[in-house]
Amino acid sequence: MKPDLFSAFPLRSGRVHEAGGPGAPAFAAICAAGMPREVLWIRPAWLPETLNPLGVSAFFDPSRLLVAQVRDHVDGLATMEEALRDGALSFVAMDLTKPLDLTAGRRLQLAARAGQATGLCLIPEGMGSNAAETRWHCAPVCDPGTAALQHWQLAKNKSGTTGSWHVRWDEAARRLVVASPPPTSC
Repeated sequence: MKPDLFSAFPLRSGRVHEAGGPGAPAFAAICAAGMPREVLWIRPAWLPETLNPLGVSAFFDPSRLLVAQVRDHVDGLATMEEALRDGALSFVAMDLTKPLDLTAGRRLQLAARAGQATGLCLIPEGMGSNAAETRWHCAPVCDPGTAALQHWQLAKNKSGTTGSWHVRWDEAARRLVVASPPPTSC
């Protein structure tokens, strides 16, 4: 029997999770949508693409978005650790460009527990930490005539089972909907 998506989502607070794949930024925005307070998104300043607050407006009020551009991986990890530990923010996301070693991953987990915040590391393909509570792979799916269908696969889950789902963001209701897979003609 396939596990229920909502037994693993929304992400468990007080823990740090990972998401990868081309749909990972949308996954992060959907996670942030359900959070009660401001959201911090940490990005290396040298990345050529930027995070546009209007791009998240379909998911949550962009006035809740704080963006920190950091010099390097070490500064990003320090910023994430402090933000998680402080507890003033409910959600902290970080774009990683280097692997997260076990020590850094464990420090982030301890900080998230202390602040009861949810952390999400957006990781490149094939890069993940053993310290992560869950690891998701997120990708858009071809769906003729409609938009925003995604395939989410829970590849690692320290607290339960894994699984995969087709999901769609309902912008009007501002909630996640489990959807039927698209026709195989795509």
